[in-house]
Amino acid sequence: MRLAMIGLGKMGGNMVRRLRRAGIEVVGFDRDAKTVAGLAAEAGMIAATSVNDAVAKLAVPAEPAAPKIVWLMLPSGAPTEDQLRDLTPLLATGDIVVDGGNSNYKESQRRGAMLAEQGIGFMDAGTSGGVWGLENGYCLMVGGTKEVAQVLEPVLKALAPAPDRGWAHVGPVGAGHYSKMIHNGIEYGMMQALAEGLDLLKGKQEFNFDLAQLTELWRHSSVVRSWLLDLTAEGLKGDQELANIAPFVSDSGEGRWTVIDSIEQGIAAPVLTLALQMRFASQDEKGYSYRLLSLMRNAFGGHAVKSQ
Repeated sequence: MRLAMIGLGKMGGNMVRRLRRAGIEVVGFDRDAKTVAGLAAEAGMIAATSVNDAVAKLAVPAEPAAPKIVWLMLPSGAPTEDQLRDLTPLLATGDIVVDGGNSNYKESQRRGAMLAEQGIGFMDAGTSGGVWGLENGYCLMVGGTKEVAQVLEPVLKALAPAPDRGWAHVGPVGAGHYSKMIHNGIEYGMMQALAEGLDLLKGKQEFNFDLAQLTELWRHSSVVRSWLLDLTAEGLKGDQELANIAPFVSDSGEGRWTVIDSIEQGIAAPVLTLALQMRFASQDEKGYSYRLLSLMRNAFGGHAVKSQ
């Protein structure tokens, strides 16, 4: 089996390595020629000099009727949209495009319908696993038709932790990215809960808690044990003060989409919403609302205003 991987960053590059370990041929392209050359030398990937070249190299002489499969691992939004627009004229009826990035599920539904009009299959693959996916495998939530899912099954089995787990065809086009969106919203809430609890423990100076000890303890038979806790425990072993880390937390976009969807459905999601809002608060360098609060307290109560 052969497919093209467009976008060879942290996720895409490691997915190529995992696919090659499983014996699947991969044609790879990235704007960084050094990355392409490196993966070709390391993993036996077939190097491509452009997207056109990648699609051309998908042809398998022994199976001329085999569909061309192109897997995109690109940032959501314009990079994926632009690439898909340029890619579509290179494909034919029966070929398949997979979007493994964090695209909005509504965009995936639109793109799937657009490609279907031209007889091209589409799969939206919600992909979780991060930089650990190479060794541990990726959790894959995929949306698409049953026929497209069957074609991609060997690829999904190779990328997953095991052939019989860690991947699933969860519904029609859009379902893969929607389930990944909710997955990331839940992730925000779990991370926020761990962060707040550990902050409280650190603040209780009379007990002088060893946070590395406690988080390691919780990893074993505790109700709150999780991979997030595992990673936190490992990180705290080396440094509990975190003085070199700025108190700024980015948000990838999927947390925002989750909260918007909760509003659209009229379903309360206060934990997920507040976790997202806390990230916004960490990003507020101007602190204008806090300045206003201080002004108000001074105005009605004569409370002191702290100068900067």
